[in-house]
Amino acid sequence: MVRALIVVDVQNDFCEAGSLAVAGGAEVARSISSLVGTNRANGRYDAVVATKDWHVDPGSHFAPTGTEPNYVDTWPVHCVAESNGAEFHPELTIAVDEVFLKGQTSPSYTGFDGTAVGSPAVGSPAVARTSGDGVDLERWLRDRAVEAVDVVGLATDHCVKATALDAAARGFETNVLLAYCAGVAADTTEAARSEMAAAGIGLT
Repeated sequence: MVRALIVVDVQNDFCEAGSLAVAGGAEVARSISSLVGTNRANGRYDAVVATKDWHVDPGSHFAPTGTEPNYVDTWPVHCVAESNGAEFHPELTIAVDEVFLKGQTSPSYTGFDGTAVGSPAVGSPAVARTSGDGVDLERWLRDRAVEAVDVVGLATDHCVKATALDAAARGFETNVLLAYCAGVAADTTEAARSEMAAAGIGLT
């Protein structure tokens, strides 16, 4: 079975000292680097891809100036395109086959909203593309005959969950590797785990 690893949003703004930090984010970056290594987890993965929040004008996604975000559908400013906060955490040192940018002009949580940037290296500058330009994640995976995906990254209760649910709904055998993820809050992370399990997603 052709298998891919999807690394979700391991970016500076989602790690310690970032504008929307998840506790344990830097450790997630380190753990994913250890998992993948130089041999794609001992050959487990035929493809490795990563997603980025890459906000240009995401509309109501950011809380209006002078108001507090509700952390449900409004958020502090984060992962602004071309900013340091949008770059991958420096301890994410893996080689990837493709990077997918999401949320450029609208709120987005799933990596399947992202489009490819044609950048083969984590940490290299990525050029934002207009909506609809580039190959989307599903097409990229289908073109490579991928049948199963493992999902890791940040955050378990938001973009990891959304990406995993989307993968399962699109017919990919889907597993979330919880040891390589971190969640924002205990209650929402537990709810996310229950929702993913109910959708037939493997949790390991």
